[in-house]
Amino acid sequence: MYKIAVLGDRDSVLGFRALGLDTFFVEDTEEARHTLHRLARENYAIIYMTEALAGPLAADIDRYKSETTPAVILIPGKGGSLGLGSRALQAAVERAVGADIS
Repeated sequence: MYKIAVLGDRDSVLGFRALGLDTFFVEDTEEARHTLHRLARENYAIIYMTEALAGPLAADIDRYKSETTPAVILIPGKGGSLGLGSRALQAAVERAVGADIS
């Protein structure tokens, strides 16, 4: 059975635990990289990640774009949105549709 994870700093992801999602608190880029790849190996179909962590891990996240699982979805952190999630969504729509529809 597939699982759902939320990866980020404690303040940003703790609330997701109340929804029954598995939460993983990380404090730096290297710990986030290691945890992302471990979750991908452990049957997590969806990994929500804070945008603040995702910036330095762009190459690691791109690695999973062509895979069926996991889907790495960027979410705003405690400091608000950095716009990375909306840009990633727009790029995915452009790939699916074949054109910029905005």
